Amino acid sequence: MNETSPAPRPEAGPGRVVLLTTSHRVAPGLLSWPAWQALRAADAVLCADGAHPQLPYLREAGIAVAEASPTAQELVDACAGGRTVVVVATGEGEPALTDGLARLAGSGRVAMPDLELLPASYDLPGARLLDLVQVMDRIRAECPWSSRQTHEGLAKYGIEEAYELVEAIEAGDRTELREELGDVLLQVVFHSRIAEEDPDAPFSIDDVAGGIVAKLIHRHPHVFGDERAETPEDVKEHWLRTKAEEKQRTSVTEGVPLGQPGLALAAKLASRTRTAGLAVPLPQGDGIGYELLALAVRAEADGVDPEAALRAAARVYRDAIRAAEGLSA
Repeated sequence: MNETSPAPRPEAGPGRVVLLTTSHRVAPGLLSWPAWQALRAADAVLCADGAHPQLPYLREAGIAVAEASPTAQELVDACAGGRTVVVVATGEGEPALTDGLARLAGSGRVAMPDLELLPASYDLPGARLLDLVQVMDRIRAECPWSSRQTHEGLAKYGIEEAYELVEAIEAGDRTELREELGDVLLQVVFHSRIAEEDPDAPFSIDDVAGGIVAKLIHRHPHVFGDERAETPEDVKEHWLRTKAEEKQRTSVTEGVPLGQPGLALAAKLASRTRTAGLAVPLPQGDGIGYELLALAVRAEADGVDPEAALRAAARVYRDAIRAAEGLSA
């Protein structure tokens, strides 16, 4: 600490320690005004990590930063005489230093400087998504399994995760819901990362996000434009109109995935037909399929999701089976 300790001041006092924390998710150099004030007013600025991403920007701004890893006692000594020392925290947050300062303060034998934790930059909402993208990049490059996956090979997992998300929603399990949302998000990031490697039509997670942002803005003219919407029905009307303008479909059945579960497919077709104001009689035929079709259309008209309704009834049936087996639900 001798080479980094500032000259003592004539006035006595325990001084001040400022622990400056920054977020790696914010571009280096974008610090808060209180942070810049503390840095410029400090008698010494220390950082244990000579490769800290903030250091080039601090030095460019005329802040002298010494690379040093003081002990708690050395830091207290450096503050003697009323000095202020700013410690630019590393990514780990300097736990050894803060623990040492806590022990000194608890001993009651040391005149402690004022201690201040000063966040110099903050994460914006959604900042942890950047971590997910970076982690996915590394996994794709270094994991023997993940590096070989394709869109086709992952398709089944997307379906499984979507069903598990629905199950968590219907069960009302908040912890499970958060986890399943993460699993669904992983599928989006994983597929986007694979798409970057396509030799003919590559795209990235930024392209995916940019596309949905543009779509949401365009389909919400009552939020981002001059349109007005007072009711959910008004919003749906805006949505359907702008969607029709975008897609320019010739049939209301276009865009309905035929591979989805049968009850959901029947309900979706019925919804499209009803919304378009088409009077289409149900096809008549023998067999359970036509009966299920009629039930699904009736459920949709009544505002009931036939898939969810059947799942709920099936869970009751499962519990009855377990009860018959002498097992708890």
